[in-house]
Amino acid sequence: MPRDRNSRKLRNVRHRRVRKKVSGNPEQPRLCVFRSLRSIYAQIIDDTAGTTLVAASSREAEQATGPKTAVSTAVGSLLAQRAREQGITRVVFDRGGYKYHGRVKALAEAAREGGLQF
Repeated sequence: MPRDRNSRKLRNVRHRRVRKKVSGNPEQPRLCVFRSLRSIYAQIIDDTAGTTLVAASSREAEQATGPKTAVSTAVGSLLAQRAREQGITRVVFDRGGYKYHGRVKALAEAAREGGLQF
């Protein structure tokens, strides 16, 4: 089996393990991160209603040039800004089965600096 297919399956296993414990509600929605090779996407989701409240990605971030961690930082601050406009201050963080390291960590720290609490 090719390595990328196996690593994708293992990430899904880790993601399901995280999602057993992490769930968003209207008071504290879930901040979900998806990381591809080129881009990074983040959403704030209310799981009880099944709706996405706020979203941001590296495709729409203004400072989407340079190293990938810098782009992730821009996405995190953009997401935090949009969340504050919607009145969202507290979230639960769903790392999506990825290690809390590198781009995922940069996005989370930028969201915290932007005013989100988790």
